[in-house]
Formats: sequence, structure tokens, C-alpha cells
Amino acid sequence: MTKLPAEAYAIIEGKHSDPFRYLGLHSEDGHSVVRAFIPEASNVEAVGEHGETAPLKRIHDAGLFAGALPNGSRRYQLRARFGDNVVELDDPYRFPPVLSDFDLYLLGEGTHRRIYDKIGAHPMTLDCVEGVAFVVLAPNAKGVSVVGDFNFWNARRHPMRVRGVGYWELFVPHASVGDRYKFDITGPDGRHLPLKSDPVAFAAEIRPSTASIVIDERKIPKPRPAPTGINAVEAPISIYEVHLGSWRRKNGNEWLSYRDLAEQLPAYAKDMGFTHIEFLPVSEHPFDGSWGYQPTGLYAPTSRFGTPEDFSALVDACHREGLGVWLDWVPGHFPDDPHGLGYFDGTALYEHANPMQGRHLDWGTLIYNYGRTEVVNFLVSNALFWLDRYGVDGLRVDAVASMLYLDYSRPAGEWIPNQHGGRENLEAIEFLRRFNIELFGHFPDATTAAEESTAWPQVSRPVEYGGLGFGFKWNMGWMHDTLKYVGKDPVYRKHHHGDVLFGLHYAFSENFILPLSHDEVVHGKRSILGRMPGDEWQRFANLRAYYSFMFGHPGKKLLFMGCEFGQEREWNHDQSLDWHLLGQQRHSGIQNLIRDLNHLYRNVPALHEMDCNQAGFEWVITHDSGNNIFAWLRKGSDSHARCLVVVNFSPNVYREYRVRVPFAGNWKEVLNSDSAHYGGSNVGNVGNVHTLEGSIPELSLTIPPLAAIFLVPES
Repeated sequence: MTKLPAEAYAIIEGKHSDPFRYLGLHSEDGHSVVRAFIPEASNVEAVGEHGETAPLKRIHDAGLFAGALPNGSRRYQLRARFGDNVVELDDPYRFPPVLSDFDLYLLGEGTHRRIYDKIGAHPMTLDCVEGVAFVVLAPNAKGVSVVGDFNFWNARRHPMRVRGVGYWELFVPHASVGDRYKFDITGPDGRHLPLKSDPVAFAAEIRPSTASIVIDERKIPKPRPAPTGINAVEAPISIYEVHLGSWRRKNGNEWLSYRDLAEQLPAYAKDMGFTHIEFLPVSEHPFDGSWGYQPTGLYAPTSRFGTPEDFSALVDACHREGLGVWLDWVPGHFPDDPHGLGYFDGTALYEHANPMQGRHLDWGTLIYNYGRTEVVNFLVSNALFWLDRYGVDGLRVDAVASMLYLDYSRPAGEWIPNQHGGRENLEAIEFLRRFNIELFGHFPDATTAAEESTAWPQVSRPVEYGGLGFGFKWNMGWMHDTLKYVGKDPVYRKHHHGDVLFGLHYAFSENFILPLSHDEVVHGKRSILGRMPGDEWQRFANLRAYYSFMFGHPGKKLLFMGCEFGQEREWNHDQSLDWHLLGQQRHSGIQNLIRDLNHLYRNVPALHEMDCNQAGFEWVITHDSGNNIFAWLRKGSDSHARCLVVVNFSPNVYREYRVRVPFAGNWKEVLNSDSAHYGGSNVGNVGNVHTLEGSIPELSLTIPPLAAIFLVPES
């Protein structure tokens, strides 16, 4: 064999960072010379653009071939023999670069807002040849190859070249939609890593398999848009939170597909009066029990329920019914599965190297390095991707508190302070602000919501005023305080009156959502119904009163699936909700109540227009702790748009109970949670109540037990 240069051996060993420098077509001594590395081939010849052929000499037993092209051709194919088979191949090392210089500039700067247009796997035609362009970030790798169905998973067949700040690329001729693939990466120490899935894959195999799948995401049908203004602060927003794998099941215990869900879920949510559906994370994840909160494929809708096209059809079906779609989004952490982002190029690329910064103690997951340009670009682009490609209307951001604080759930001495010696994660703060700026800048009708469980200020205030820029914030304090209150026996509630009142001290400091979420019906917390005290009748009455209190309270609403009909047991992600309970009148009564509360909330402007404005709320009764009574007025933008809400958290009936109102005349009882229609005792005010004679308008009301009533002035 001819003595070969070092570059040839780097190719053979899979350690060349730019195989185009050696492989493909080169000019030498006035001749066009082709070099090809085809390990399994017994012989190879070059075929010129006019069909002329020239044999290539085997210059290394590993499968390295070289020779001159006939007649000085510039375009060619390779013809290789594998045993008895002869195959014509397009040489991947004769094609131009995938990434433009401008792409590389934006990627290096961290301002490429649509990395999903360039990174990942993209079917395309180059030089009249169909194939797939693969691009992956691995700045510290010694070598990267793409492996898949198109090359028999042989890492030596398609080594990639690195460009810019560490983006490896290769166009693979005749690779196609449906091919499975991964990346074979050699770390900086020369060791091969476990095969890595594509961080920007648009589809993936169903677990436990982990390969990425080539799709042409540009051809995914774009869902129709949601109704205009659906996310406005002044609009009614009532969210049905859904885990797609356990809402309903079929054929015993099989998942519904995205298409199955499209046929059933939007129509149900619309009938129930919800304005939005929020999906627990749909990004690909290996472990069912994580509910999607440990994603390995942020750009891929999970294959559990179908294809990306199927997921798009589900979003379209929601929009067809007039529903907004929010996704639960997880930019705070990721699992350390070997095929995932952890130690991706043999170094801590996406995560922090120091475990005091890079690992969550509670969840055993890794934490993104928000100080790294490429990581922030990856996450921000992902947020934009879901709105751009799938037309979703908002993102609920998971575990924001864990991102904001460097000492989150860490013992003293096991965290690293910021540059000022503080506990605030300055880099995460800047990431969240940029995320919101970019999202609202590109999609002004969309929104974001933060699950933030501390008193961090101005979460839902604009970045230009010092806020984090979210559209809304989950009101975790309201949820904890009120659930604690309503879980007590009514005889003791008078001692905890302040648990209900306290929330109004800060109710307008943010644009709040009142959440009764999946987190409140698992891990031994019991269902919402399961927290209610008393005998059977009292438990259901308490639940009806509590839900009515929630819908009358300022703030947008969120209810986890199953809560709307009084699911008795805790939520189990491995099985369907207990829909059979609707055969019992008490459970169907709860469902009827939620349906009517939703419609009331949507149809009465006073209940939603000023949800996030202090001018839209006025206490009427706060002092009657002995009777467990609360009353307040909700106000709309119109001077006559008013709604009186009276809640009785005791089992007693109160007659001729006086409540002041702003207008004299008739007031109509538009909802009574003690109605027999909901499973109650039918105590109430029989439709209309006229104010008493006197200088101050007052109503004399019959207040039912463990119930709420809503009254509006007649025009």
C-alpha cells in the first residue's frame, strides 16, 4: 500500500473534523482526483457525467479508494461492489455546505431564532440529488458521524465536518423521510460516546427505542388559527389541563391516538365551556412516569400517540372548536439518559459541569447552562418552534422557581452564589426575559404562563419595566391557602377565615391564573374531592362551594382533567379517568356545575373583564367568620356590569341575610351551587330578589348551606 498522509488515517479512524478536505473531488497535478471511504466495498469505480468510468485504487485495506476522474469531469457518481451486488452511490463529499456563512454568523452570535430550519435533519435536493442534510452541535467532539437506516448504522460511512463554533454537518444522498438515525460522537478524550439522539429531531421512535426519525416538518399541515383575542388579559380564560395518555383509553387500556383525541377531546372541552386546553408536556420523553416533564426531544411531539401530522390535527381540531391550545414547556431541566443531551459531545455542553449548578437534587435531572449562547438559542428557538410549526397559542413554563434561584432545594454550602454573592440565577433571569421578548415579539397574540411558587416580583410584568415578561403567573399561594381552608371541618373554619381573605392582598400584583392542577391530585395529596370533610352530602357540597368560589374569585381559571366531575381517587397516569362515575348523580351534578360556571364566567363580563385589575373587585362581607360567609362584587368595564358573589362555607342555611349592593332594583340569581341540578338541596332565592326599602340598597337573601350564589342586576 502507498504511504498515506495523516489525514487519511484520521478518516479511517473516524477522527477527522473535516473529511471534505480529504474525501471527494480534489485537483492534484492538473488532474481531478476522487477519494472515497467505503469500508465494505470490494472495489469502487468513478462514473463521469457522461457515463464514462474509471476504477479507483484501494489505497488502504480499511476501504479507502482513490483515482482520477475520466476526462476531467466535475460531476460524478461512485459504483461500488458489495459481494455479488453492485450499487451506484452519490458521494456525500461532493456536495456544497449545508449551512451558509450567514447561518454560521447567527448561530455563533446566538441570534438564529429559527435553528429548526437549519439544525436537525432536513430533506432537501442538492445538485439535483434528493437526500437529507444533517446538522448537530458538538463543539468539543473530535469526530461526529451520522448513522442510520441509510448506512446500516455504520459510523465509518458518513463522517461529518465541523463548521463555525462547533456545528457538524453532512448531506447524505438518498437518505429519506422515515429513516431512523443517531449521531456517533467521539469525545475530546478520543472515547466513543453512547449513540446520541438528535437534540433537534422532529420525530422519534416510541420508547423504549430512542432513535430519531427523519420527517419533512415543512410539510406538516399548519392548524387553522385560534379565535382572535383568546389570550387577552380582559378575555375569559378557563383552562382544561390534560394528560393525553390518561384522559381516556380504549380497548381495555390502550392510549388514544392524537386522531382519537381530536375526535373527542375538543368537543368535550367546548361542551364544558372551557376556553383553552393545556397539554401536559408533549415533547418526546423516555419515561411514562415523568408525565413528559423529563424530555429528551424538545422538538418532537411524543410518538406515543402518533405522528407530528397527527399532533397537528389535534391542535387544528381544538382551534376548530374555538379553543386555545397551551403546551406545558420544560426549559428548566432534562434527564441524564445516555442517548439524550447529557454529556452530549463528551463534555458538559447543555448542562453545567459543576453538579452544584448542573444537577437537580430533587429530580435527579440536569440543569441547562443558561450562560451558554448556544443553549439559550436552542431553548428560545424551541419555544418559537411550537408556535410557528404547530400553531399553539401559549406556553406554560414549568418549575420557574427552580430556574430563578441558585440555592433551589439545596442545603447550605451546596450551591454556588452569583457574581454578586446572591442566590439569584442571573443567567436564567436573562434567558426568561429573552424568551418572553422573542415570543411576544414574533407572536403578539400568543401568551406565556409561569409556574412560579415564590414571591418573585413582577413575573407577569413587561421586561422594560423590570419584569420577567410573562403573560400570566400561576397563583400557587391562593391554591395552597384555599385548599387548606376548605379541607377543614366547617366548625373550625372560623379560626382560619384569613386563609381566604389573604389572597386578595396580592391578587392584583400579577396577572394570575388560579390553578387546581395535576400536582394537587397525586403523591398522597388525594383528589380535590378527597380533601373535602364531612359525610357524603357535605363532601360534594363543599366541592361545589369551592369550585364556585374559584370561579367568582379574580383570576383566570385552570382545572385538571377529572376534577370537573369529582374524580374520587388520585390521578393515575397509567389508566383512564373514572368516567363511569358520571352514572352517579352527585358526580354528574359536579360536571353540570362546572359546565354552568364556565358559561357564566364567559357570559358575564363582570366575572372576567377585570380579572387582573383591582378596580374590578370590591369586598362586601369579610367580617362574618362566625358564619363562614364571604361576599364580594365583581365589576366589568361597563358601569352597570356587576356580579355579587356570596359563599357560605358552613352547613347552615341563613335566611333574610342582608347584603348591600350598588344598585337598587331587581337582582337575578343566575347560579346557585345548591341547585338540585348539581346535587344540592335546592335552597335559594327562586330567581329574583328586589332590594329593600332604604337609603342604602340591600338584598335580603336566603343563603344555602355549603354553597355559593351569583346575582346580577337586571338591566
